[in-house]
Amino acid sequence: MSLRNIAIIAHVDHGKTTLVDQLFRQSGTFRDNERVEERAMDSNDLEKERGITILAKCTSVEWKGTRINIVDTPGHADFGGEVERILSMVDGVILLVDSAEGAMPQTKFVTGKALALGLKPIVVVNKIDRPDGRAEEVLDEVFDLFVNLDANDEQLDFPSLFASGRNGYAGDTPEVRDGDLSSLFDTIIDHVPEPDVNPDDAFKFLVTLLDRDNFVGRILTGKVESGKIDINAPIHALDMDGNVVESGRATKIMAFRGLERVPVESAQAGDIISLAGLTEATVANTICDPSVSEPLEAQPIDPPTLSMRFAVNDSPVAGREGDKVTSRVIRDRLLREAESNVAIKITESADKDSFEVAGRGELQLGVLIETMRREGFELGISRPRVLYREENGQRTEPYETVVIDVDDEHASTVVSKMQRRKAELTEQRPSGGGKTRLSFSAPSRGLIGYHGEFLSDTRGTGIMNRLFEKYGPYKGAIDGRPVGVLVSNGTGTAMPYALNALEERGILFIGGQTPVYEGMIIGENAKPGDLDVNPMKSKQLTNFRSTGKDDAVRLTPPTIMTLEQAIAYIDDDELVEVTPQNVRLRKRYLDPNDRKKAARKAEAA
Repeated sequence: MSLRNIAIIAHVDHGKTTLVDQLFRQSGTFRDNERVEERAMDSNDLEKERGITILAKCTSVEWKGTRINIVDTPGHADFGGEVERILSMVDGVILLVDSAEGAMPQTKFVTGKALALGLKPIVVVNKIDRPDGRAEEVLDEVFDLFVNLDANDEQLDFPSLFASGRNGYAGDTPEVRDGDLSSLFDTIIDHVPEPDVNPDDAFKFLVTLLDRDNFVGRILTGKVESGKIDINAPIHALDMDGNVVESGRATKIMAFRGLERVPVESAQAGDIISLAGLTEATVANTICDPSVSEPLEAQPIDPPTLSMRFAVNDSPVAGREGDKVTSRVIRDRLLREAESNVAIKITESADKDSFEVAGRGELQLGVLIETMRREGFELGISRPRVLYREENGQRTEPYETVVIDVDDEHASTVVSKMQRRKAELTEQRPSGGGKTRLSFSAPSRGLIGYHGEFLSDTRGTGIMNRLFEKYGPYKGAIDGRPVGVLVSNGTGTAMPYALNALEERGILFIGGQTPVYEGMIIGENAKPGDLDVNPMKSKQLTNFRSTGKDDAVRLTPPTIMTLEQAIAYIDDDELVEVTPQNVRLRKRYLDPNDRKKAARKAEAA
C-alpha cells in the first residue's frame, strides 16, 4: 500500500479539526452507525471546553488504496513547540485559511517553518459559505505571504481548493456549494510525495512526540526514517550529540488506524508509529538499531520567552481542597510535563519550595496550571515575567507581532493603549465591514495583562492575535496596573454589611459569606495604592432598632476572574492561589508589616 504523510496547519479556529472529522467520515473510517463526537480529534477536556487544539495528534485514513497519515496540529502560537516537531515527520502540508479572516499571524509562523523545511503546501480556503467570505482575495494574500517567506518557485506553484469543512465539500472554484471531499483526497495523493526514506538501511526513528500509558509506560511517536523494526528487536536511543541514552527492546509497536492506536508486528521506513520499551528516551532522541552511532538531525525549538513561579501553597487555607500540596509531588509533576513538552523548561529554587516554569506564553502556562488544578494540586502562582537576554553587552527582551481586528470606532483607543505599552504601529488598514486591522511590534512585557482591558475597550468585539517576533532592544520601564487593591486585614467570613460599605471603595471580587484570610485580595481599589479593609464587620444590633426589610443589603454581583484573568491581573508583590475548587488573589506577604519591609527593600534596590 502506498503512503502519504501530511500535517494540517492553520490559525486557531480556522477549522482544522472539523475538516479532519469530515475526512474520517468520507473515507469510511467511521461506520455508518457509529456514534462519534463532533471534533473527535479534540479528545482532551480542556480542548473541548475551549474549542482549541492543544496537543498534536496523529491519525490515518485510507483512500483508493493509499494510506494517508494525518497530523492535526495546534493553531495557537503558545503551542508552536508541538508544530515544529511535527513538520519534521511529514512530507506535505495542507494550509487551511479562513475565507473571511485570511492569512493570520499563526498562519505566517507555521507556514514559514514548513517552507523552510522544503515542504510543498496545498492551500485550502475554508468556510467559503460565510456571508463575509472573500475567497479569491484571501488566495492572493496567501500567495503574497509565500513570497514574503522566501518560498521557491515550486512552492509558489501550489494547488488550491475551496471548501466548507463543516458541510464536507471542496472544489476548484469559490462557487462550489455541494459535493464531497474527493477532490481534496485526490489532490493529496497527486501532490504530496511518498516518504523519502531508505528501506534497506539500518532502522532509524526520530522521536517527535512523547506520552505515557499506565500499562506500557513511555510511548514514543515519530516517523521511521530508514529500515524496518520488528517487535522485540534490540534498539538503543542516541541523544543529539550521538551519546547512548539507553538500550532496550521494542516491546510494543503501534500504528495509527483512524482514531485508534493498534498493535502491529513490524513497521517499515516511512510509517508513522508509536514505540514502547524504553524508559529514558525523550523528544529529539534517535531510536535505532544498536549498530547505528550517528543520530538523525532534530529540528531546533524556539526558546521560551515567559516564566512564572510555581510555589507550594502557604496560605492559611492550604490543604483543605487539594490532595497534592507538597513540593515533592509538584516537582515530579512539572518534570514529567517538561519531558513531553519541549517548549517548557523547569528550574528549581534554592529553598526547594518553588519552581521557575518557562514557556511560550500565558495561554500555554495557563493550560498547564488548569490541568494540574484538575488533578488535585494546590499552587501559588506569581505574575508572569519575560526572559531577558544579553546580546553584545546590551539587554534585550522578546517582542511579539500583534495583529488586531477592531471596529473603526475603537481603533484610536487601542492604538493609544498599545503605544502606552511601548508598542510600535507597523500597519493600519481597513479590513471591510466597518473594521480596521492594526499591526504592532510590541515588547511581550507590555502585553502581559492587557487582553482583559482590550476586550473591555472594544466592547468584546475586538480580536487580538500574538506571535513571537524577535529579541530586540530593552524598551525601558512600562507603567503597571494604575490602581491598587483592597486587602483583608483579618481572617474569618465576609459579611454583606461590611461589603456593602466597601463597594464605594472600588470593585469587589468576593460575595457575602465567602471565607477570607489576612492578606487576601478581596477587590480593586478605585484609587492608586493598596487599602487594608475589614470585610468581616457585622451590623451591631441594639434594643432600640431591629433588623427590618428596609435594612436588607443588596450587593452588586462580584467580579469573578478566570485563572488566566487572575494571572494577568496580579502585580509583582501578589500571587494567585490555585486549588481544585477556587482561584483566589493574595499578597505574597500576608502580614502587613512584612509587606512594608519588602516594599522598602524593593524601593532601595
